[in-house]
Amino acid sequence: MKDIADLRKSYERAELEEHLAADDPLRQFETWLQEAIDAGVAEPNAMTLATVGADGRPSTRIVLIKGVDARGLVWYTNYESRKGQELAANPVAALQFHWVVMERVVRVEGRVEKVSAEESDAYFQSRPLDSRLGAWASPQSQVIASRAVLVANAAKAAARHGLHPPRPPHWGGYRLVPERWEFWQGRVSRLHDRLSYRLADGRWLRERLAP
Repeated sequence: MKDIADLRKSYERAELEEHLAADDPLRQFETWLQEAIDAGVAEPNAMTLATVGADGRPSTRIVLIKGVDARGLVWYTNYESRKGQELAANPVAALQFHWVVMERVVRVEGRVEKVSAEESDAYFQSRPLDSRLGAWASPQSQVIASRAVLVANAAKAAARHGLHPPRPPHWGGYRLVPERWEFWQGRVSRLHDRLSYRLADGRWLRERLAP
């Protein structure tokens, strides 16, 4: 295997100067997300979600953002999963988007709340049938004997609910309400651009961070 210590890349694609950045972090995020979509970035809505359990140990996983507005960033999952249990114990989290082709990273931190049942119902019904049945079939994060368990559970869910499975009571959305954003743009010589936005007296304060 190649010595990973020798793996290097020069970041030269773009810059992030203050006069190029939005005053509001949500507008800056929406601009970068749209640019990632337009550039054909694979899974541009994929983000790393970091949570901390009652034992103080952090854990991460990849989830997909399914909504963003002034209220925050939304994703959907099993409330009984490890992340669901950790959010129940400690309802704060951090998100990170890494758009490699764009040489960009976005980090978001804040408190987390469940979205309304109406929002969860609406999104659940928009999902493909197989995905809706899968929400019933998977005891997410629990130990299972084999994949056959999932297949059998999915068959049982299909037999029970047919073409119109309702949203499981253990499945729904979370919203991270941002308290801090950071936008990172790779630059040459590792002198990267980092702009941070933090709430101060109800307003977003933008600051440059050293790379």
